[in-house]
Amino acid sequence: MSTQFFGHIIDNEEVESISGERFDVWNPWTQEVFAQAAEGGAEDAERAIASARKAFDEGPWPRMTHPERAAAIHKLADLMEERADELATLDSTNMAKPFAQAKHDVGRSVANFRFFADHQRDHTGEVYPMPSGHHTYSEFGPAGVVAAISPWNFPLMMATWKIAPAIAWGNTCIIKPSEDTPASVTLLGRLAVEAGFPPGVLNVLNGHGAPAGSTLTADDRVDRVTFTGSSVTGKAVMASASTHLAPVSLELGGKGANIVFDDADMDNAVYWAVEAIFRNSGQICLAGSRLYVQSGIYDEFMERFVAAAEALTIGDPFDPEVAFSSLASKKHFDKVSGYLEDVEEQGGTVLTGGVDEEGRWLVRPTILTDLPLDSRQYCEEIFGPVCVVNRFETEAEAIHLANDTRYGLNAMLFTENLSRAHRVSSHLRAGTVWVNCFFIRDLRTPFGGVGDSGVGREGGNFSREFFTEPKAVVMQIDRTVEGAS
Repeated sequence: MSTQFFGHIIDNEEVESISGERFDVWNPWTQEVFAQAAEGGAEDAERAIASARKAFDEGPWPRMTHPERAAAIHKLADLMEERADELATLDSTNMAKPFAQAKHDVGRSVANFRFFADHQRDHTGEVYPMPSGHHTYSEFGPAGVVAAISPWNFPLMMATWKIAPAIAWGNTCIIKPSEDTPASVTLLGRLAVEAGFPPGVLNVLNGHGAPAGSTLTADDRVDRVTFTGSSVTGKAVMASASTHLAPVSLELGGKGANIVFDDADMDNAVYWAVEAIFRNSGQICLAGSRLYVQSGIYDEFMERFVAAAEALTIGDPFDPEVAFSSLASKKHFDKVSGYLEDVEEQGGTVLTGGVDEEGRWLVRPTILTDLPLDSRQYCEEIFGPVCVVNRFETEAEAIHLANDTRYGLNAMLFTENLSRAHRVSSHLRAGTVWVNCFFIRDLRTPFGGVGDSGVGREGGNFSREFFTEPKAVVMQIDRTVEGAS
């Protein structure tokens, strides 16, 4: 029986939907409903927009000094640290994420808030010298109301990646978490109220993509739209926002290439290959789901890679020994397991893994070889713990294989040759390239993808430019200069 309820946070109050409708929130490991959430409709979305609009147009948040906003955001981060176990427990329960990984995500979520609080507080503008008796400089004012739609695979962390820069730069925000994982984001909204945020600065709208999300993106009172999710949905979001010319930032699907050269540190490459595809049960848009290994080390590498995959402890996400658990929903389990149904028909080989035989929503760490490069397993984003592997001979071949995709979110390469690392990185068509590592972030750097992996970049000054209206100020300072008056 459900014991928890996650409502909308609108105008600093947790409320039911106007319709009174709710939807079930599942624990995918136990396959039981553990809570219910408010089912947001168009009227609820409009109520959230009105709250955010009023808070921006009339409230104190956009008019605070940079240090004042930073202090308020740091207070929220303090509360998140105090409630870290509770936040992590909600993500672990809601999507079967191993608790240690969920706790790590909370730490990164706190870091998002602290970074952007300090970034906007300490930012600098630009001065442009002019020889004509004028002085020009730039300033960065808030854009307005931000609609943020976050995914289910990193419920808290990806939500904070959007919320933190939006509110730090003086905007007001409506966050719509995935209908699969509303729990931790709703708690975050409660903590924002506790931290003393003015009403309307951070609203949480629960519900499905339609009508809740689609109402947000289509409303001309919304000034910015930021979305993380599938490429198909991202195109719909962009089309909706275009009706009122709202700028969009889209972080979409991926099919990351992981290239292991024959001079790689074998221990390091195997470790990160496992992390890149099996962490979070493979439910990472940045996953290294296409693995290319140079022929000289292929046999040894694959032997060790398979052994490491089989050594992962599978089970209850709250067991401290567990590193791998079920997929986040029955719907997603059906999708991922469907990619394993025709592997042998296409000439492929399952080296290890496959669908769980005990009826759980679980796909074991799976490694596939011998598949044609145009197979759907190679070309489509599976978004699960399924790695397709091929060998290569030359550097040029590796680059071609890595770039042979409509996605371009990220790539990895492993080599001890410094010149090769720089050379190959520059030729890979990807928003992020990791060399001899994976999932390491510097929040100052651009984050986003090319092709079907997205539009725009966020992080550091890239977030500043998206979430503000950069302005040039030109003033006359010397009327004695010829032509100045």
